[in-house]
Amino acid sequence: MVTEFVVTAGEQPKRLDVFLVNREPNLSRSALQRLIGQGRVRINGQVVKPSQKIKPGDNIAFDIPKAEPLELKGEAIPLEILYEDDVLLLLNKPSGLVVHPAPGHWAGTLVNALLHHFQTSGGTVSTIGGKERPGLVHRLDKDTSGVMVIAKTDQAHRALSAQFKLHTITRVYEALI
Repeated sequence: MVTEFVVTAGEQPKRLDVFLVNREPNLSRSALQRLIGQGRVRINGQVVKPSQKIKPGDNIAFDIPKAEPLELKGEAIPLEILYEDDVLLLLNKPSGLVVHPAPGHWAGTLVNALLHHFQTSGGTVSTIGGKERPGLVHRLDKDTSGVMVIAKTDQAHRALSAQFKLHTITRVYEALI
């Protein structure tokens, strides 16, 4: 689906990616930067970079590919559960495990493992993160190992997210060199 905007005088000078984040709040800045990098965003018909400055009168056209319906399935991926109660699950995420589905990683993720865990244990998981991020309060990069906090209720999810945002939950990082 192609969407077009014309930049008005009050909308500059801004970077293209910042402009689009304000115009398309359903897309993250990183998702928009990916679309720009793929040549799916053009200013006055020209392929540009995310850092391109916009000016009044610029015609911005971008093509958002139609999303494929996402059907996540639980997978029996072993989880090292450190703690679990009615509202919270803490687990040790190994290095190499992708946390949530994304292009190129629709299966074999921590989310797939969590879905299997909750399906087989009869437990619940917070729905705040939607289908792709059920219960995920934060994430760790694929190549990073560490403790993941999973919310099992929406109330716990909101409370934990607030604590991460306010930095009242302390993270300690250790590196092996």
